Amino acid sequence: MKRRVWTALLALLAGAAGARPVAIGGAVQAAAVESRMLGGQETLAVWTLPRLGVAVRNDPQDVRLLYGARELRFTPARGWRAVGFTLPAGTRLGTPQLAGGSLYVPLAAVRALGVRVIADAPDLLDFAAPAVVPAATLPPSPESGGTAALPTAPAAPATPAPRPVTPPPAPPAPVLASTAHLDTVRVSRTLYRTVEVQRVVLELSGRAAYQVGRGEGGLSITLPGVSATPSAQTLSSGDTLSVEAGGAGGAASPIMAQTTSAQTTVRLKTGGGVSEIFTLEDPYRVVIDTTTQLDRSVPPPINPDALPDGVSYRARGGLHLLSFDPARYQPRVVTAPLGTARDVASLVRDAGGVAGVNGGYFDPASSLPVDLVAVGGLMTAPSLEKRATVGFPAQGSPLFGYPRPRYVLTGTFGSVTVNTVGTKVRPELLTAFVGDGRSAVGAGDLTTLYLTPSRASVARVTSGRNVPPAGTLALTFDPDRFSGLPSAAGQPLTVTLNWQAQDAPWDTAQDALSAGPLLVQGGQVALNPAREAFNTATNIWRPTRQVAFGVLGGQPTIAYLEHGTPEAFAAALAAAGVRDAVRLDSGSSATAYVTGGFAGLGGYLNTVWSRPVPNAIVLVPKAGLGASTPRP
Repeated sequence: MKRRVWTALLALLAGAAGARPVAIGGAVQAAAVESRMLGGQETLAVWTLPRLGVAVRNDPQDVRLLYGARELRFTPARGWRAVGFTLPAGTRLGTPQLAGGSLYVPLAAVRALGVRVIADAPDLLDFAAPAVVPAATLPPSPESGGTAALPTAPAAPATPAPRPVTPPPAPPAPVLASTAHLDTVRVSRTLYRTVEVQRVVLELSGRAAYQVGRGEGGLSITLPGVSATPSAQTLSSGDTLSVEAGGAGGAASPIMAQTTSAQTTVRLKTGGGVSEIFTLEDPYRVVIDTTTQLDRSVPPPINPDALPDGVSYRARGGLHLLSFDPARYQPRVVTAPLGTARDVASLVRDAGGVAGVNGGYFDPASSLPVDLVAVGGLMTAPSLEKRATVGFPAQGSPLFGYPRPRYVLTGTFGSVTVNTVGTKVRPELLTAFVGDGRSAVGAGDLTTLYLTPSRASVARVTSGRNVPPAGTLALTFDPDRFSGLPSAAGQPLTVTLNWQAQDAPWDTAQDALSAGPLLVQGGQVALNPAREAFNTATNIWRPTRQVAFGVLGGQPTIAYLEHGTPEAFAAALAAAGVRDAVRLDSGSSATAYVTGGFAGLGGYLNTVWSRPVPNAIVLVPKAGLGASTPRP
C-alpha cells in the first residue's frame, strides 16, 4: 500500500540515525535513554537496562546482562556467551559499542534475554514494566561459567540493643561558594501521538550539585553555589518556568545568607506530568524531561486473565496468539463507511464482536482498500488477482489461497464479466458498486442498473449521476458498448461471484480479504514474495510489528509479532504449530484487540500507536450464543 507522508516528528526521528524513544510500561523515558543505531544495529545503553529489570556489569572487557535465570556475557576474546539458556539458531549479536561515554549493547541481546516489548513502532519502543529494578552491579564473570547471583550484603552480627540517645541538632550543611553560572535555559517540546515530552535544559558554566524538590503540580531544582539572571516564562505546553537568584542579600534564610555567596532555584509547574532529572557533560547540563499523557482514554494492554469464554491467549517470545473456539465465534470482515477509517476497537464494538485485527492494505490518503474486500457475498473492493486471501464461509473453517474473483452477469443476452468494482466509472468498462446510500456512481449518458442481490431481475434503471441505496448492487455501463444488457426494470439478470480458484472451496465464502503474503500453509513456511509481486527492497518488507490471521489447533487465530521480518514471522508461526496464516497490513496499522464481551474490559496488544483502518477481521459470537462475558 502507499505509505503516508509522516509528520515532522517522524522526519526528526529518522534524522536521528535511527534512534527511537524508549518507554517503560507506557511511560516515555528521558531522551538519554533512547536507542541508538551503532555499528549497523539498534542498541541500548547498558546503564539504562536495570530500568527494564536487567542486572548488569557495565565493563567493556566483561559485560554481563542477567534477567531471571538467563544471562548473556561478553568479552572481547570470546564474544557473546549465553548462560542458563540457548540462543536460537541463527541469532547474531553485534559487538558492544562505546559512544558518548556510555557502553551500548544490541537490542537483540535484550530481546534474547526475554525482556518483553509491548510496543514496537517507528516512533517508539515500549518495554513492559519490570517487577523488580536491580540496584546492585554484577560481580566479574565467574571462571566456571555458572550464573552468579546478584551480590548480597553479609548478615550483620548480633549486638546488644544500644540505650536510646538523643542526638544533638545537626549543623547546617555547608554550601559552596559560587562555582558556576547558569548560562542558558533551553526548552523543547515533542508530541508522540498522545504523549507529550517536554525538555528543559539548564546549561551551566561548570559542574554543580543540585537538589530536587517535588510538590503537587511541579518541582523545583536548587543549585547551591550557582549564580543566574532571574527570569520567568510560560512554555508552549502551558507549563510555567521561573529562575530565581538568591545568595548574600537574597537568600531564603539567615543561615543561607551567612554561608552562601550565590544560589539559584529553578521552578517548573508541570500541571501533572511526570518529570525525570539527569545530567549531561560537555558542557555540564541539568536536564528535566517531563512526560504528560494527553489522552487517558487509551485502553490498557490485553489482560490474559480477563478474556471472554472460549478465547485463549498464548505467547512465545515476541509472538502473541489469540485463538477462538469455532463453536462459539465466527470470523467476519467488517468495514468502515467507504472512504473512512476507524480504530479496530470501534469496528469490533459496532459489529458486536469480542476481538479483531486490522485488515488489508489501503491508501492512507483516501482510506480506500487496494485489494479484495468481500462482505456478505458481495465484493466491495476489486481484487489485484495475485495476493494471498483469507475467506470465511457461513459454516466451516477459514479458507486460504489465491482466488481471482469477478462478478459475472447472466441473462437472455448470455453472460459478461464485470471489469471492476468501485464508484469511479469509465465509459469503456462495466463497473459494479455495492451502494452505501451516500456515494454516487454514473456519469453523463451512462446507464446504471440497480439489483437486489437475492433477486434475479433488474429493480431499476437510471442514467447520469445517481446514489444507489445501501445494499443495492449497481452496474454502470455505456449502453452503446454493452447493448445486450437489460434496459428496463423487471428484465431477467443474475449476478454471481466467480472466484476463479481451485485451491479451496471459495464458492462457499461469504466474506474475504486479500493482503499477503501467505506465511504458512499446511504447517509449513510458504513465503513466496515473487509469486505475490511483493518488492522486498521496500519498507513493506522491513522489520516491524506484524499481524496475521490463521488457524491453530483448528481454531481461528489472530497472530501478532512484536518485531521482525515477514520471514521471522512465518518461521515463528510454523514453530508455534499454526497450520495456515496470511499476513495482514503490518507496521503502523498492525492492531490486535480483544474485549471482555459487553463487560467493558479490553485492550490492545500494540498500545495506542496504531492508525485507523478501513476494514478489519472481527470475531463475533455465533447466533444464539449472545454476548460473551469474561472469566471470573
